[in-house]
Amino acid sequence: MNSALDRLARELDLANVGNERLRLEFGHACVLRVRHLLEESEVEHCVSGLGAYLAGAASREQLRAIAAKAASLANHHQGSKSIDGCGHAAVSATYAVAKALEGKALEAASYAAYAVVYAQGGYAAVAERESFEPEFAWQLHTLSALAGKGH
Repeated sequence: MNSALDRLARELDLANVGNERLRLEFGHACVLRVRHLLEESEVEHCVSGLGAYLAGAASREQLRAIAAKAASLANHHQGSKSIDGCGHAAVSATYAVAKALEGKALEAASYAAYAVVYAQGGYAAVAERESFEPEFAWQLHTLSALAGKGH
């Protein structure tokens, strides 16, 4: 969806096993941008758990347990009760958290971008590619900075 981000990820070999920390850091950065859109405190605790892992205050086993919890919460989200689609921001943000914890940074970024756009303009905004551009630019800059590339 974000072709510039996809190119940078390929350049960095982001999918490489050795880049797990970078994937987790980038996913965490993306979910921090949409944390205010989360509706469930349990999902917010999952975000905090990822932060704790990155800070060295949680173990790999704890990370796995938190990731499993986040996936379950995402898959059982009640969905939007809003007819204009803005409520879908919470669903997308919840999936962003789950993907970030799985180390699927690009998927987390995609869900986070959808969350931002849904929150700003609902269904209509999602249909307009330019609605995503500010978030795409932020994501590209953030991954580049985290990787020390300075793009």
